[in-house]
Amino acid sequence: MTQTLAQLATLLGAQVTGDTSLVIKRLATFDNANDGDITFVSDKKLLTQLEQCKASAIVLPTTVKEGYQGNALFMDNPYVGYAMLASIFDTTPNLQVNIAQSAIIHESAKIGENVAIAENVVIGAGVEIADNCQIFANVVIGQQAKISKNCKIYPNVTIYHDCIVGERVIVHANTVIGSDGFGNAPYQGKWVKIPQIGTVVIGDDVEIGSSTTIDRGALSNTIISNGVKIDNQCQIAHNVFIGEHTAIAGGSNIAGSTKIGKNCIVGGSVAMNGHLTITDNVVITGDSMVMRNISEAGIYSSGVPAISNKQWRKNTAHTFKIGDLFKRVKQLEKQLQEKD
Repeated sequence: MTQTLAQLATLLGAQVTGDTSLVIKRLATFDNANDGDITFVSDKKLLTQLEQCKASAIVLPTTVKEGYQGNALFMDNPYVGYAMLASIFDTTPNLQVNIAQSAIIHESAKIGENVAIAENVVIGAGVEIADNCQIFANVVIGQQAKISKNCKIYPNVTIYHDCIVGERVIVHANTVIGSDGFGNAPYQGKWVKIPQIGTVVIGDDVEIGSSTTIDRGALSNTIISNGVKIDNQCQIAHNVFIGEHTAIAGGSNIAGSTKIGKNCIVGGSVAMNGHLTITDNVVITGDSMVMRNISEAGIYSSGVPAISNKQWRKNTAHTFKIGDLFKRVKQLEKQLQEKD
């Protein structure tokens, strides 16, 4: 899809300079852009390299508008401009509105208008799929589940019974929503399974990455609030609550009944203990282990940066001696107190 620079300015709500009739064909990176491309600059370091860029137009910060003579769109946040441009020039294929012959749809299921259902999809009893949804191949949707308008469910996703999915939700391939939480009671040396009789409720505008698992609640529900973004290969355990517009990066694991506030950022491979409360506007850096409640907004870390193997072995050897060192310090303190 081609757009003129003036059309893009309107779509982005940006200020425009240069040739407004210029035709833009593609979105490209700063280094790889060529004639017909538009790119963006959000890194201040690149502002000194504008003359080297071969793009036909650039999205720039409003702060550098004065004196710039090239073809440009000016925005307070060029990175948001990049996101909007990516949507405009998105080439991700959509399904044609059709129900494949190989799909198995229970007679009691309700299918809205303009819904696309691909090959080998299985839709259970009482399922409701609202208008404009796209259900890709091999998806399984359990009985009484509800999928709201304009959702895109990619191949091999499984959505268990009674789960509720809000509007404009994207679920990527191989993800499982509503599987049993890890509930077992010890009894006479064995484990007695605790049936998980809650469900999963997903709000609007949520995106869930590939091969992520969101467990259903034990009694109450697991809740993923509006605007939450969850990356690939994450584990969200039973009864977890994730507040609005929180983002969780790949490989993170959230144990049961933990509550995460609004507008939080959880880095990759973070692990959180169960029954914790994380307040709003918290950033947790990658590889951190969260073992206690976090009641104040801010940045939190516990991961160990990579160092040379030789230094790591030395540090580890010292770590094993901390207990003895602590005892020696206590003895010295006691001796000093006795001298006083």
